[in-house]
Amino acid sequence: MRHRPRKRFGQHFLHDHAVLARIVDAIDPKASEALVEIGPGEGALTRRLIEKAGQVTAIEIDRDLADALEAEFPRDRLALHRADALEFDFGALPEGARIVGNLPYNISTPILFRLGEWGARFRDLHFMLQLEVVDRMVAAHSTPEYGRLSVMLQARFAMKKLFRVAAGAFRPPPKVESAVVRMVPLQGEALPGNFADVVRQAFSARRKTLRNALGLAPGQFEALRLDPGLRPENLTPQDYVRIAAICTR
Repeated sequence: MRHRPRKRFGQHFLHDHAVLARIVDAIDPKASEALVEIGPGEGALTRRLIEKAGQVTAIEIDRDLADALEAEFPRDRLALHRADALEFDFGALPEGARIVGNLPYNISTPILFRLGEWGARFRDLHFMLQLEVVDRMVAAHSTPEYGRLSVMLQARFAMKKLFRVAAGAFRPPPKVESAVVRMVPLQGEALPGNFADVVRQAFSARRKTLRNALGLAPGQFEALRLDPGLRPENLTPQDYVRIAAICTR
């Protein structure tokens, strides 16, 4: 398959065989596992996953690519959904599904936030993303890369940056380096319903102190044992969970 990449879909097709092999080794797919690939593209990773697992479910928005994939793979090997990942109902996937994909860099953050809503249903997730985004995802608090994305994902997933990927591994080469990240859902209670709003409010005033960014009462800071003179990037994801919980009382 040789497809002309479309800018509106942020298409950069991975073609490096060594990188593809490393991704498959990292995922280590087994037969009978529910594998779901977001954006299979020309099928370079899809073929290797099917070889290992026997069957893959894929979500592809590009009609031409979807046509070519359906022509290549029988339905018992590839269950293809012609859909936008930003609108796809991930709650319809089976419990324990394993999610993989080379996500379009221009919409990777909205997709990650959407997947976070369903994270507890998945066994794990493996993604190729822009290196800068992966560094933000795994950043520790009180570092320059730490921000809203870090908190929103680290509250739900244990994450590890696996390896970097050079631009030349793609067609066409992107203008940035990439990296592969593994995300494993954390076990525990559901996050407070206002968690996302609290994190958004805090980091919309990133340079302000917590006293000014969150607007909590002095007694609430005391109950949380937090210094109101700290800044939003100084708090851990667990701190934000506690803040959200106290705000609901």
